[in-house]
Amino acid sequence: MESIKIDILNPKAKKLLQDLADLNLIKIRKSDQPDFTALLTKLRSKSTEGISPEEISKEVEKVRKSRYEK
Repeated sequence: MESIKIDILNPKAKKLLQDLADLNLIKIRKSDQPDFTALLTKLRSKSTEGISPEEISKEVEKVRKSRYEK
């Protein structure tokens, strides 16, 4: 099975896809989750500078400490 993402530009194309689904040739699934690469791009665009390895280590240690305290 192969999965692809399609942007529908014309409503007639949606009807054609629905017809194919009715013939059990394709399966249509709707996704509410944003595309991962789009999400990364959005997050990175808001950052003015990169995070340092030291800052990453501090955050990891903070999360580990709070996790193991429980």
